Amino acid sequence: MAANRFRLGWFGNLTAPQWRDGWSDRDARTWSDGRFYVDMVRDMERAGFDFMMLEDSLMVPDIYAGTAELELKHAFYAPKLDPVPVVSMLAYATEHIGIVATASTTFYPPYLLARAFATLDHVTRGRVGWNVVTSSEDRAAQNFGMDVLPEHDARYEIAEEFMEVTGKLWQSWEPDAIVIDRERGYFADHTKVNPIDHRGKHFAVRGPMNVHPGPQGKPVICQAGSSPRGRDFAAANADMLLCIPNGLEGMKAYRDDIRARAEKFGRDPDEIKVFFVVAPVIGRTDEEAQAKNEAFLAAEQENFEHQMVHFAATMEIDFSVFDPDLPIPDDVTTNGHQGQFALWKEAFGGRPIREAASKMRVQSMELVGSPVTVADKMEEAMDYVGGDGFMFLSQPPSRSYTALITEGLCPELSRRGLIRQGFSHRTFRENLRAF
Repeated sequence: MAANRFRLGWFGNLTAPQWRDGWSDRDARTWSDGRFYVDMVRDMERAGFDFMMLEDSLMVPDIYAGTAELELKHAFYAPKLDPVPVVSMLAYATEHIGIVATASTTFYPPYLLARAFATLDHVTRGRVGWNVVTSSEDRAAQNFGMDVLPEHDARYEIAEEFMEVTGKLWQSWEPDAIVIDRERGYFADHTKVNPIDHRGKHFAVRGPMNVHPGPQGKPVICQAGSSPRGRDFAAANADMLLCIPNGLEGMKAYRDDIRARAEKFGRDPDEIKVFFVVAPVIGRTDEEAQAKNEAFLAAEQENFEHQMVHFAATMEIDFSVFDPDLPIPDDVTTNGHQGQFALWKEAFGGRPIREAASKMRVQSMELVGSPVTVADKMEEAMDYVGGDGFMFLSQPPSRSYTALITEGLCPELSRRGLIRQGFSHRTFRENLRAF
């Protein structure tokens, strides 16, 4: 086994796949039946991916210029499927790969979420994960009876109690509560199924849960904290993190920081796996990959519109009021993803908004080249950073891009012994911690 072996995840958007390239018309019209994503997750499992994560949001953004025009023009955040029910479909079509669904602690009731994910843990045979988000959009809040979101740190305070409640619910059945005693006529022992009687600042939940724990006991917990409060929350609760620090130094610093925080909370830092978001540009040769990358950068206006929709939706900032030929003003703040906003401002590097945004990919490091070249860069990065893996981002998704990764890059990674050759354990958590 290679000393620098690492894991792969895929950041999935359950939105319309690529529809403007002239190759994907059928998928653009039929994607919402889920079979496009079934094909994708099967390809990933064969290629050696550890998991597919299903991102989510709960609104049609209209922050940029006060309209949803650009959002719906590019089908960026909408239309979009709810990831929680899609987990069952993807798991039924596969055998080993983990499936992670995003759900918000700001909008879900704890009992409903705990029950849903316990159910998914059963029907996936122990392969479900929960990407814990606190949400960052007032437009989403307005779909749940709120005018605005709670403040950033208050959302994390709610999330911390939410995790306490769901943890109690997942433990409300003792491991040997189901007895199936035919002689006495007892299926379950009522003395081993206990109310939790939680009464806190934000939640009151009696319990117990009315479904017994699944194979993992609780889902694999994923998080994406960037702010100091978010990093503490992740270090205390997460099995895995996705993050977008800038460059190798930022990647190493982020992972070292999370591991140090985990130790502060009394955890083994090896229990937490950090995944760095990347968007590789793959060609048969380095020259072909560079040409693809240059073509992307040449589409400046479209790229600019994409980034403005993305920034406006996640940061709750209307960038249309700023001069695009000047840098982001120093006094701009957000109640959205604060840590990520700080990283984006750093990545902009004081450049004009239009120039920086139109040439930006949401990723920790640039990976452009042939499978051999990109594999070299990934291997060197993991050697330097120390682990633990990469999460690939494709937005919008497409069969052609998936094939470049699963049929082009992954075989090269596999030949080097860098990614998994199979799944040695039954559950997602066990496989995640296997190396």
